[in-house]
Amino acid sequence: MTIFCSHCHRPLQAEMSCLPRRGKEVPRANKPFRSTKSASKARRDQINVELQALRSLLPISAREKERLSYLHTMALVCLQLRGAQLFPPDCAPPAGPALGMELLSLLPGFLLVLSADGKLVYISENVAQVLGLSVVELLAHGDVVFDILDQQAHEDVREKLLLAQEEPGREVTFVCEMRTSKAFQLQHGGNRAVVVHGRFTALRWPPSRSTTAFLALCTPVRQLPADAGSQDDLFQSTHSLDMTFTDATESVTYHLGYHREELRGQSWYSLLHPEDADLAASQHRAVGESLGAGAAADTAVLRVLRRDRTWAWLHVSARRDGGGRSITCTSRCLR
Repeated sequence: MTIFCSHCHRPLQAEMSCLPRRGKEVPRANKPFRSTKSASKARRDQINVELQALRSLLPISAREKERLSYLHTMALVCLQLRGAQLFPPDCAPPAGPALGMELLSLLPGFLLVLSADGKLVYISENVAQVLGLSVVELLAHGDVVFDILDQQAHEDVREKLLLAQEEPGREVTFVCEMRTSKAFQLQHGGNRAVVVHGRFTALRWPPSRSTTAFLALCTPVRQLPADAGSQDDLFQSTHSLDMTFTDATESVTYHLGYHREELRGQSWYSLLHPEDADLAASQHRAVGESLGAGAAADTAVLRVLRRDRTWAWLHVSARRDGGGRSITCTSRCLR
């Protein structure tokens, strides 16, 4: 009886070379070749070469390049790519690095540019003077603006950016706490409050999401003094439950320009900046829902209209007093 090969249908004795050799794996459609250690090492080496090439192109010092991890490298590369998309090289100003740093040193804060979806596009190098973190260190937290903000500020910032995006060219201003270095936190007891003032602008024509960016100046707010007993920047006001003024301390005249008699009977909301009305209403509701007198609400940073028609930034804390029949606000003027 002759046995035929199942591969070539020839007699088995006549042809043996058609059989698969032992020790070699036959590739199948549903079973690809397994990667060997040498192939994996080759891929890792190739990735390292590419990362080194990208790292060498980054406009940072050689010392910073040596400290970059893979993730930091990719974060900086993405930042540069987003910046190149919004600011093509042929549209960049001819100012050199020395002139750029000299101009930045004259600013009261650092520059921040965001894409339409909140991605970080540009952070000026003088951010280290405000937050104690370099651009590289700041990107360690993420590449979206909310990654560098305190968690409590996310919702308010999201609303302000949405408002600015719906009306391009409209300037918005808000205060938020940004992440800082550990040394800064040890010295000041927390993150840093920053006033962000900016607007969405179309950088090229025709305007679109890919050519529109949020350009802002971020100015640090003076840290609140650790001594709570300091009265230099404080004034107090009392209100009925609907936030109508019933009285205020004499120091309100120094900070806001109003006399106590002028404020009595006037609504707190009539002095607030329209963009801060929702935040103030949230604080008001929190006070109204508090249990009993003396229960404090979350603090808020609000803009209040001075008598000379300018805006004062106030750090306001509120609580129910008088057996729960009135509200007392302690306001500290920020610089």
